[in-house]
Formats: sequence, structure tokens, C-alpha cells
Amino acid sequence: MNDAQHPLERLVQRAEALMARIESVLPQPMSAPDWSASVAYRYRKRSSGHGTLEPVRHVASLGLADLKEIDGQKEKIQRNTEQFVKGLSANNVLLTGARGTGKSSLIKACLNEYAPRGLRLIEVDKDDLTDLPDIIDVVSERPEKFIVFCDDLSFEDGEPGYKALKSILDGSVAAATANVLIYATSNRRHLLPEHMKDNLTYTTAADGEIHPGEVVEEKISLSERFGLWVSFYPFSQDEYIAIAHQWLISLGVAPDKAEAARPQALIWALERGSRSGRVAYQFARDFAGQHAA
Repeated sequence: MNDAQHPLERLVQRAEALMARIESVLPQPMSAPDWSASVAYRYRKRSSGHGTLEPVRHVASLGLADLKEIDGQKEKIQRNTEQFVKGLSANNVLLTGARGTGKSSLIKACLNEYAPRGLRLIEVDKDDLTDLPDIIDVVSERPEKFIVFCDDLSFEDGEPGYKALKSILDGSVAAATANVLIYATSNRRHLLPEHMKDNLTYTTAADGEIHPGEVVEEKISLSERFGLWVSFYPFSQDEYIAIAHQWLISLGVAPDKAEAARPQALIWALERGSRSGRVAYQFARDFAGQHAA
């Protein structure tokens, strides 16, 4: 009798081991991270398909006062974020425009400003936007306010993340809760590539009124779901110099040396072919490193 049981027991053990291996690769409910570890988190999907929220150990120490020549944009973002932190009505935000003009920096600065009052940030890559409902489920019962941050967002036709984000912004069954807003940056105002042939879908009524066709409507429908649009523009030469000067001072360069660096800052921008805030910051780091006491 005992001899007959041995093969059966071995079979059961092998079956249990096989089931354990299968369960290890099946999608699992997302677990909450250690919320005391940081004020910012990154969503990462492992090769197994499991998604986790990883704390950002070193958050950039950027303040709102560090950002120059974008006062109008700063006022809009700060006002919206202030309302959100207070528990008042606030909008999802789309920041669009020229590269290197402070879109992402402004969101990071807002995080540092309002983190003591319970603001938290979760950075999500475009490819992982299909998991937004799972992320929202994890944070929905938390007392903090969460900004889901999508940096440099743009889509190609047919990408799955496009429809996932559209559903969240539009208020699907798995809509974002009152403690979640989405802040996205993009160089494209409508987030999708636009082609000349799309203009062929426009129609004209008998009275001359122009109506966009279905292709155009679809391409602007996602950006329209963001309640607040904030546009950024290329900097003038004087604005670029003012930003470079501010970064030089913040990096410890003496005021007289910072003022004398103007010609070098202009040459730096000319060589880079851009007068953006990012280029000004890169120049300031180079100059400060060369002239460190």
C-alpha cells in the first residue's frame, strides 16, 4: 500500500512545483511601495511582466525660484498644483513647446515645493501607460496627492498607451481618483504625428464653415482631454543670458565673473544651435567647473 503511494506523492509534488513556477510568471496585483522612502517614484515593469513602484532615492533639488523667464507658465502650474494639494478642483496638465525650456523642471520644482504638504510624484514611461489603472488602484486610498508624470510624451498611430491614457483622462470605469492628476510634457501639441494628407479630411459646409475630418478629430482628441494647456516658447538672447547668469550664481560663481561670462555663454549657444534653458544650464556647469576656486 505504501509503495503504491510513493509515485502518487511524487506526482503531486511535481505538480505543485510546476504550479508555483507558473504562478511566479503570471501577472500579480501591484503591491504598495514604502511610502516613507521618497516623495517620488518610478513605475518599472520587470521582464516577468510584474510592475512595481520604485522610490527615487535622490530627487533633484530644484526650486521654483530657480526657474527664470517662464513666470507666466510657472504661475499657471503653481496655481493648479496649489488647488490640487488643498483638495480643490484642479486639472490634468499638458505642457508643450520648445525643447529645453523648463517643462519637466517646472514639474520637479512643484514637487519640491509641495512635497511637505503631501504631494507625491509617480513617473510613468509612455510604454507603461496601459498599466495606469493598476497604479491608480494602489494610490487611490492614500491620503497624499499624486501627480502621475509622463515626460516627453508622444505617440505613433495605433500605440496602446494612447487609448489607455485617453480612457483615464476621459473618465472611464477605471477613472482617476480625486487624489490623482496627470501632468505630461511633449514637444507635440496634439501628441500624435500630423501629416499633410490629414488636411484632405477637412470638409466645407455650404456656408463656408470648415469642419475637421475624423482623422484630425482623433489626433486632437487626446490633447483636448487635458484641462490645462501650458505652452513654452524659445528664449530670446536676453532671456537666455538671464537664465545662464542665474545658474552661474546658483553654482557659486562670483557675480562679477558671471557677468563677464556673457560672451562665452553666447558662443556656447551658437555652437549648440539653441538658446534653451537646458543649454544655459549646461554652459553654467561647464563654466563653474572651470572657474572653481
